[in-house]
Amino acid sequence: MTIAQQLEQKGIEKGIQLGEQRGIEKGRSEGEREATLKIARAMLQNGIDRSTVMKMTGLTEDDLAQIRH
Repeated sequence: MTIAQQLEQKGIEKGIQLGEQRGIEKGRSEGEREATLKIARAMLQNGIDRSTVMKMTGLTEDDLAQIRH
C-alpha cells in the first residue's frame, strides 16, 4: 500500500468515526427530547399548569402545543 493509499484509508476511517459519533450524539439528543416531552405530557395529564411544566422541563409554549394529552 502506498503512502497516498494509507493516508486515504486513514481519512476514510476518520470520516466513518466522525459520522458514527455524530449519529450517537443526535440519537442521544433526540432520546432526551422524547423523554422530556413524555415527562411534560405526564405533568399536564396530572393537572400541573403549563407555566410550571415549562419552567421544570425547559420546554417552550410551542413545544407544549405539540403534546397531546
